[in-house]
Amino acid sequence: MIRLTPIVLIALALAAGATQAADATSPKAPKAITPPKPDAKADAALAKVIHESFVSKGPATVEGVTERDDVQKTCSQYADRNAVPAAVAKKLEDAQLKTIHYPTDGKWLGDWKEGEKTAQSGRGMQFSDPAGTVNGANCYACHRLSKDEVSYGTIGPSLYQYGKLRGDSEAILRYTWGKITNSNAYAACSNMPRFGHKGILTEQQIRDVMALLFDPASPVNQ
Repeated sequence: MIRLTPIVLIALALAAGATQAADATSPKAPKAITPPKPDAKADAALAKVIHESFVSKGPATVEGVTERDDVQKTCSQYADRNAVPAAVAKKLEDAQLKTIHYPTDGKWLGDWKEGEKTAQSGRGMQFSDPAGTVNGANCYACHRLSKDEVSYGTIGPSLYQYGKLRGDSEAILRYTWGKITNSNAYAACSNMPRFGHKGILTEQQIRDVMALLFDPASPVNQ
């Protein structure tokens, strides 16, 4: 049985309320989506509930839930990332593109076998993880990578034969590195975690995942 945490219940309640309000005002056709105005009082009340309901333990901290950077603050205004106004999206993407750090030694690819381990692992950053736990990327939760893998998500596009179809030009290598590092540089308010920007994966782990996507011997390219 799935257990819902207080913050999940709060989020579901807020989402339900927003949906009901939209239905009440737009019975026939949906109106243009406009972001709600910041509500400091509501934000403070929510932060109070979170602080009273959670305690920091291991890599999972209360601050990690309550503290938001500029991307999170902007994207929280839009329930649908496709509803982000073009001008807002471009400003966000341009700013995030400047944060990407590319490998200074020019080595884009690591060990695809290690990359597969990272792609398969969903461990890390949970209260039950001991300090020093190596994070995984949990890539299969959203993408198909190998033709032999029977369990994979469809939230993101299929990455099967990624390198085989795209080649390994410097332009595609830079794009892929940047996408893994900070997905918001290419798609404002993307659902994909900012693996490098948020320190979820190390630079070496990103190299290994890159190898998984581009190495001809990788199961991705078979």
